Amino acid sequence: MNKILVLEDDELFAQTLEDFLEEEDYYVDIASDGQKALDLNYENNYDLYLLDINVPKINGLELLSQLRESGDETPAIYLTSYKDKQTLENGFSCGCDDYIKKPVDLNELNLRIKSILKRCGKILKEINISDSIIFNPSTKRVYNNGEDLNIPIKIVFLLELFLEQKDSIVTKDMIISKLWTTSEEYSEGSIRVYINNLKKIIGKDKIKNIKGIGYKLEL
Repeated sequence: MNKILVLEDDELFAQTLEDFLEEEDYYVDIASDGQKALDLNYENNYDLYLLDINVPKINGLELLSQLRESGDETPAIYLTSYKDKQTLENGFSCGCDDYIKKPVDLNELNLRIKSILKRCGKILKEINISDSIIFNPSTKRVYNNGEDLNIPIKIVFLLELFLEQKDSIVTKDMIISKLWTTSEEYSEGSIRVYINNLKKIIGKDKIKNIKGIGYKLEL
């Protein structure tokens, strides 16, 4: 799943973007000011930035400049109501890849996002879990001999986590962070249920229990 960081201080528009992008199968984080966006960027790896310019604390131009100076080449699109040529030039000089004026046509935005991700090699390819099981990370669908298994989304997220950490140990805390938001409750039993359900789908021999530590995917 491609991850997008949105910097937007208009709460209603930010929610509209989040709802639309999540329906298009993107993982979305929202920041209402530049400092929050910077903090989120330290905590996560993103595939794309959608940045407003006129936001509190650190504006969008300054934020992208800081990220580029630190060596961050993540593609970025400015979404802004600014229409003057100078601001447009400033945006590209800061290192943006595209620029869309508000009000934003969401379908056009989606086409631009897909184009940039494809150009940057961030459109994810299908992954062969076994001879018969295939996972499509772009659509978050799992297929068995071409048949869509329609597995629950939390099991998809769990599979994504194991694939991201292939040949490394996945801890309980990593699973909790991936499957539940901070406002959601979880239990040790629910973690085991999701692990066992995933084993039934991809093969119990592919996920090893590391006693007292976590689990490991071996393909």
